Amino acid sequence: MPPIVDWRHVSAADFRVPTDRRLSDLTAELTELLGTPDSEARELALAVLCTWIERGVYDDLLPGMGDGIATGLLTGIGERGTDSVFRRSFSALVVAEVIDRDTRRPRVTRSKVHEWGDRLATWFLMERDERGYVDKRGWAHAIAHGADAFGALARSPHCGPGELLVVLDVIGDRVTRLPEAVWHSGEPDRLAMATVHVLRRGLVPYELVESWLERIALAARPRRDGTDTPNVYLQTGNPASYLRALYLQLALGPAAPPRRTDLVLLLVEHLRRAHPAYLGPSHHRAGPPAGD
Repeated sequence: MPPIVDWRHVSAADFRVPTDRRLSDLTAELTELLGTPDSEARELALAVLCTWIERGVYDDLLPGMGDGIATGLLTGIGERGTDSVFRRSFSALVVAEVIDRDTRRPRVTRSKVHEWGDRLATWFLMERDERGYVDKRGWAHAIAHGADAFGALARSPHCGPGELLVVLDVIGDRVTRLPEAVWHSGEPDRLAMATVHVLRRGLVPYELVESWLERIALAARPRRDGTDTPNVYLQTGNPASYLRALYLQLALGPAAPPRRTDLVLLLVEHLRRAHPAYLGPSHHRAGPPAGD
């Protein structure tokens, strides 16, 4: 079935809303296109929806808009290697845009944003398809898109200390999980950025952040108790990459969260322990890197 409008023309016309179609019909088609395996159509639908949300087209409909898009988070959940990942992953980006719009122009209740946060967390912890770029299909990028959505939650004034701690816990659960393959498409950087948004709020007590980081740091260290997988880099790769990304963003980022110096020093210590062959004291020979 052909589209009801040519979305390329909409894009070329500075994303003006077509006046000869009902907004509900346009939105329904764009929502469906979020799940298409055609990368050009999918990215175009994302651009139109996010632009319209940013420009306030849905301001009077924002709660329903977020609810409708969030239903796509569980489409085909549990599948891996199928095209259903596109609907889930790109729905997360649109929900993030809805949350950010409410942050800039309040239109949604606190409980509604919390509901969307719960739905994002449920999806993110259940998501089994961690592919980045898919040949002939374009970006799936569920982990990166989920990170962006949690960054939007962290920026929302509706999220206080408890909700922000949940965001950290969800990120920690995902980072420390043994994956099918080590992430290589910027996922650790995007998750680190979401974390920085949490830390910039300055609402989660430092002691809780410290213990949360310790959990990830332990997962980044090769085990010496005989429980290592044959591929130690598969076991430790994601948490180690995440710690490095978080260190760089805290050390070099322009907007410092509270106690940045303490956090950077703590990360330095964790990174030394995770990589003793490279970062250990110069007078101590730690032996070859793990896995050799």
